[in-house]
Amino acid sequence: METEIRTLGEPGFAGDDSVLPFEVDGLDVRGRIVQLGPMIDTILGRHAYPEPVARLLAEAIALTVLLGTSLKFEGKLIIQTKGDGPVDLLVADFSTPGDLRAYARFDGERLQAAQEAGMITPAELLGNGVLAFTIDQGAYMQRYQGIVEMNGESLEAMAETYFRQSEQIPTLVRLSVAELFDRDAEGNPRQSWRAGGIVVQFLPQAPDRMRLPDLPGGDAPEGVEDFYHHEDDSWSEAKALVATVDAGELTDPEVGAERLLYRLFHERGARVYPPVPVFDRCSCSRERLGEVLRGFSAEELTDSVEDGAITVQCEFCSTAYKFDPDEFGG
Repeated sequence: METEIRTLGEPGFAGDDSVLPFEVDGLDVRGRIVQLGPMIDTILGRHAYPEPVARLLAEAIALTVLLGTSLKFEGKLIIQTKGDGPVDLLVADFSTPGDLRAYARFDGERLQAAQEAGMITPAELLGNGVLAFTIDQGAYMQRYQGIVEMNGESLEAMAETYFRQSEQIPTLVRLSVAELFDRDAEGNPRQSWRAGGIVVQFLPQAPDRMRLPDLPGGDAPEGVEDFYHHEDDSWSEAKALVATVDAGELTDPEVGAERLLYRLFHERGARVYPPVPVFDRCSCSRERLGEVLRGFSAEELTDSVEDGAITVQCEFCSTAYKFDPDEFGG
């Protein structure tokens, strides 16, 4: 089956919760863009996260679906932060072709103290630690993991650093999150979440055009200037165009992904591929959790019993599974 490719401006609309791949021949760039609506609102609403935590997790989700839908094999992409801040863990787990689950872990008291002190930037909430990109190609393949230090940068900047270090591909990432307030049909107040993002990569046919300057080593003699590296004109233009995107445009349903791409790149021959839908789907199951419990010792099983049953709740989707201890010989 041939892949459908459309020139921007032709009929078609990706809509919410679909990642739209695109390429711009005139600038030698490829990328993906997404607007997330009902899916991300469901995930965040399920856990009733405090606003700063919801924003952080929404960014991680948008980044994960942008990168995960580019996988050419059956597998997983897991993006995870682990730090010493009030929000000590973010996990977004994408399984091909389009299943996403995510959750955040935070210390409520430390988070409240940080908010009262006005310390609500991503760097302050996440603290020092690492951002890990894990690619899992299945049981018979070795996992690949790339690690980026969390050093006060945004998730966007850390993702760009990851591609520069691991793939040597010039990459630009923009992420945006919006909390919307309106009223339902009966006039009652209503709140919902949206997120959007775009990733653009420079992939010319001549690999030498893609070369970036080396990262500073920090050991040059005092007074010696860094070597100037001329950036490819096409990549400079692509970055300048993406820099014009307002954060609100990435989440505005009235703009839409294709309309935004048209605004940015139509003069350079932008084309889009079929959108890839993404879904709020957890991979947990009663069978899988039962297998985990079967690995418990008799003492551990006994300690897990409450009100005559063993209850296990999935951290991702909050589904609670109840087991009879007799199933495990308890």
